[in-house]
Amino acid sequence: MTAEVPAGNIHGTDAGGEASHRRTLSRINPCILVGIPMSELENPNPDKLQQPKVAQPPTGSTTLHRSGGSRFQLAIAAVAAFSTYFCMYAFRKPFTAATFDGQQLFGLELKSALVVSQLCGYMASKFIGIRVLAELPARRRAVTILALIGFAEVALVAFAYAPMPVRPILLFLNGLPLGMVFGIVLSYLEGRLQTEAMAAVLCSSFIISSGVVKSAGRWLIDTWSMNEFLMPGIVGGIFVVPLILSVFVLQRTPPPNAEDLRLRQERRPVTRDERWQLWRSCPTGLTGLIIVYIALTVIRTIRDDFGVEIWRSMGVTEKPSVFATTEIFVAVFASVLNGMLISIRGNLAALRTTFIMMGLSFLIVALSPVLFRQGELSPLTFMVTCGAGLYIPYVAFHTTVFERLVPLLRQPGNVVFLMYVADAFGYLGYSLVLTTRAVLDPQTSVLPLFCQALTGISVLAGMILLIAWINIRRTVTHSSRTSHRVD
Repeated sequence: MTAEVPAGNIHGTDAGGEASHRRTLSRINPCILVGIPMSELENPNPDKLQQPKVAQPPTGSTTLHRSGGSRFQLAIAAVAAFSTYFCMYAFRKPFTAATFDGQQLFGLELKSALVVSQLCGYMASKFIGIRVLAELPARRRAVTILALIGFAEVALVAFAYAPMPVRPILLFLNGLPLGMVFGIVLSYLEGRLQTEAMAAVLCSSFIISSGVVKSAGRWLIDTWSMNEFLMPGIVGGIFVVPLILSVFVLQRTPPPNAEDLRLRQERRPVTRDERWQLWRSCPTGLTGLIIVYIALTVIRTIRDDFGVEIWRSMGVTEKPSVFATTEIFVAVFASVLNGMLISIRGNLAALRTTFIMMGLSFLIVALSPVLFRQGELSPLTFMVTCGAGLYIPYVAFHTTVFERLVPLLRQPGNVVFLMYVADAFGYLGYSLVLTTRAVLDPQTSVLPLFCQALTGISVLAGMILLIAWINIRRTVTHSSRTSHRVD
């Protein structure tokens, strides 16, 4: 007796036959596999068809998640960072627009005493910031910025009315909080795939802000006949509202997204033990980088602070007017060049590219005095060339070097800690240059010393940079093999 085959079951079995039938039809129409009844294949009902699911981007996707902010939001954050630090200069630099002609204090020119006093406070702030800023929680950033700058403004107001011997102390107190503002602003930007570009925008404030606030101070003195001691506090007061608005926008910066955290590592406050652990993970490389940064700071300071004497030694009685414009162009070019490193996703590859760029810059700086002495470079071209060679690696430290190094070392850490170690000792070198200028014989020609410093320091910095790279590369390679991770 032949068994009847149920209708619709052409294979003679309920389970296996139906499955086989579905596999056969799925080659024709894959909708079978998502549960659409077979009867609807011939007469489909659009209302009952299931819509295919759209695959969500994986954690490692390059798409910017909402938590990390859109490119527009990050651009706004970069502008807010620029504006915040720009406003800070209004509380730091205006007093330098005054001349204080004929006034002395303890046998020193008053302006020189005031500059040194504020510098000492600013340098002390950098050393304090090594610990304070490395441990600062994100939720306290905005209020800390406003409190630090508010304290500096109180010192400027008191500066206007205090007795003369107290005024240098007040400028020391003015510089003491301001040195920590940059680190807090930078902490909003670090640890992202776009950090180099955002930090480059922040660094461009170095170029513009000082001149603008000095011009504002000079305008108050020349146009409104304002007292030179009152002017700094007034300039600071003008920028209070823009500062508050900038900090408000900056505080709304979205946190890094999952892709940022995967490639750049979480940046969080670090304890003293964690800071030592980070340093001990690559002591030779980090020490070498600090020395290079000190060398950069010293040689840039010589070029800036002895500029008048250098131009005079080259036979130029007045600084060419085109020089200021060229300086801005060079600084913007250096910032854009470093900002473009966001296109390199791999941290080690980006760091390698940065070190090559810095090494070539040091080579240019070392050769520029030789070409100048041979008559191949005019005084203007010489100053612009060495300036570009110095500014490119200087910006690189702020945008890329430590930003890429932190995730490579695979230790808890943040850029602010490493940047403030470098900045603290950099400003210590800066103060030594100012001391040298104070004791230098005015009749001494600065140009030969400057040329020797350019060549000697650049060669030394280049050699140390190479040693630091070899050590960092060895450390990262060993760490990658241990963790089976490739950067």
